[in-house]
Parts: sequence; C-alpha cells; structure tokens
Amino acid sequence: MASVFSDCLGETISGRQIHEVAIENFRTKGDRTVQEYSFAEFFSGGGMATAGLGPSWRCVMANDNDPKKCDVYRQNWPNAHLHQCDIADLPNTVLHRQIDLYWASSPCQDFSLAGTGAGLSGRKSSAFLPWIAQVKGAVESGYAPKIIAFENVAGLLSSNNGRDFRAVVDEISSLGYRVGAQIIDAKNFLPHSRPRLFVIGVHNSCNLPSSALGTKNQASQIGKAFAGLPVELQKKWICWDFDMPARSKLTLQDIVEKPVGNDVWFSDKQTTKLIGLMNGLHLEKLEQAKAANRLIVGTIYKRGRPDGKGNTVQRAELRLDGVAGCLRTPGGGSSRQTIIFIDGEKIRARLLTTAEAASLMGLPAWYELPSNYNDAYRLMGDGVAVPVVRYLAVKVFEPILDAILSRKAA
Repeated sequence: MASVFSDCLGETISGRQIHEVAIENFRTKGDRTVQEYSFAEFFSGGGMATAGLGPSWRCVMANDNDPKKCDVYRQNWPNAHLHQCDIADLPNTVLHRQIDLYWASSPCQDFSLAGTGAGLSGRKSSAFLPWIAQVKGAVESGYAPKIIAFENVAGLLSSNNGRDFRAVVDEISSLGYRVGAQIIDAKNFLPHSRPRLFVIGVHNSCNLPSSALGTKNQASQIGKAFAGLPVELQKKWICWDFDMPARSKLTLQDIVEKPVGNDVWFSDKQTTKLIGLMNGLHLEKLEQAKAANRLIVGTIYKRGRPDGKGNTVQRAELRLDGVAGCLRTPGGGSSRQTIIFIDGEKIRARLLTTAEAASLMGLPAWYELPSNYNDAYRLMGDGVAVPVVRYLAVKVFEPILDAILSRKAA
C-alpha cells in the first residue's frame, strides 16, 4: 500500500494532501451544477465513510474516542473538524448547524455472532444510546439532519429477540423520520464477503427517491424484523429496494500483493500443522484445488467447532471461491485471516497483509495505514466497505438532497 506519492516537481506529498487537492479541484471547476453535500461521521475510525462518499461531500464533524484511529484519520483527511472524545462527551453544539447526513458505524461486537450477544446493553454496542442522545439534542435544537444512516452487523436484527432492532428503529422514528433497512454485502463490489445492515432514516420533510423504493422487504431477515415491529412503526417503514450490481468480477487473486518478503510466509511445518486442523470436507476441497494444477488463492479462518463429544476443537476452514471471508478485529489468532496459495503439490500460506486488507475494504492506494499489524487490521475489521458507502450515496442520499435543491430552485 503506497503511503506517499511524488508530484512532477519531485516533492513528496501525503495521501491527505492528494485528497485535499482533489476536493479543491472538484469545488473550483466551472460546472457549478454539481452540488456539495455535508455530513457528520460518528465513530469515524479512519474515515472510511469519508472515503466512500467522495469529494462532493464535505465532512463538517467527525468523532471517535480511539487515539490510534484518530491518528490515522489525521494522517489521511483534513481534520480540523475531528473531535477525539467519547460520544457522550461530544459538545452537542458542534451539531448546531444544517448538516445533510449523519453517518454512524457504531460498535458491533455485542450484536455480532462472534461477540457476547449482550446487544444494546453490552459494553461496546451500548454506544448507540449516547449517540442517539446527540442526534436528539441536535433535532430538538432545530438542526435535524435530512438523512440518518446507521451501519451495523445483521445480528442487530435478531439481537434480544428483535427488541434491540425495534429500539433502534423506534428511537430514530420518534425524532421525525421514516425508517427502513437493507442488508448489503461488500462482495457485490469487492472480493470480500461482508454483509452489513444499513438502517436509513429520512426526515419527514423530504421526498423519497422512487428508484430506491419497493413494495416488500428484499431480505428475509429484514422481513422478519419488520414483522416484529409495532404497527405504528410499520406504517412509517420504508421498503428500500436497491438494484444491486452484479457481483464484482474481482477475485482474491487480483488483490494479493506481489511479491511479499520471505519472512511473512509460514514455514513448511506451520503450513502442515494448519492443514492438519482441517476436517474431511475441507481436506477434500484442498485435494480438488491441488488437482487443478494451476494457482488457486484462498483463505483460511481458524474457528472453534463442536467435536460431537461435548468439546470444542479448533478447525481450519478453507474458502476457495475467490472471495475473502469477513475481516474481523484481531482479538486473537483465529480472528486474523490466513491466505493460502495452492499450485499443484506446492502449498504456501501466510497471514493476509494489511495492504491486502485495505484493498478488500476498497480503500484508495494512497491511504496511509498504521505501521503496527494489529492496529491496521483492527482498523479494517471495524470499518465499512468504501464502495458500499458510495453506492448508498448515489442510490439514496444524493437523489434525496438533489430533490430538495430542485424544489428550492423552482
């Protein structure tokens, strides 16, 4: 992953400077029919929503309490608007201005299948509560955003038997918004399986884009969650119906770094031990890949599985469909994804590099990552896939805001 570029004068400039130049070029070009939109990025991490929204969007407020993530944000984006503090300690007055979009990718660990299952009462995911309090403070002060986008794992839909999802929808709806939800998988854009839930609220004063509306909820999980909502919330529900693009033609093999240092590869002994953790099904996959007699790149996650005797044993699970498994935070060795190269009888394996992880999230080549492996991997595991954000901007956010501008101009 390149962290710096050289301009024509031979001077070295950072990725953040490149972004600033791109934005300035966009804003000063002659076509003034281009609308500039404003947004606030809560739980901003390294600014991956900023990367996805693009240069037609100006971030007027970003907030995160993680010092390392804030350092990365400062390295990559204009950051005078960054507030490094707990969401509960954010002065609500920073939101007392007209802002088009509130984007929030709040902690998901307590909703995740790999997490505690504590839901909104959990230590991490309870961050939703002070966040919605901040939104309420802005709305009650007369500064309601036109759109609210809340991103999390799909496990939120069923957390605490659906009660947590009902609470999220009810809180946003009570502030004067129609609310809907959709699950979008990053594999439609990238070689990365990362299904995420997007709860999108549109202020009652705004028109909805007909191109993104349907008559029924697409995903069965969404339909089940909708059925569990009180009637008054169902009446305000938006059936988002996104015309998803065909699955990306990019494969994992397209994004692997070539070459990497010899020191990153597992030893033969480590690779043999890893293969020894596979069960019969995954060993059969491996043999079929070897028989193809061509290079096949796949991934391996180590997971705890029941052994049928009441115990849990560690298993290595092989994926060979050209798509990486969902990046997770490196809470332990099993959370770090292994990449395997199979070429006939030759098998090599290593951890996914941080540059590869960034590519799987759709970040630009100039994006500067932390030098520490776990810090960079955690940043990616906590982030939102960049092309998905851009897709939502094009399909939902910008049509809504453009319609407002057209009404004002009429």
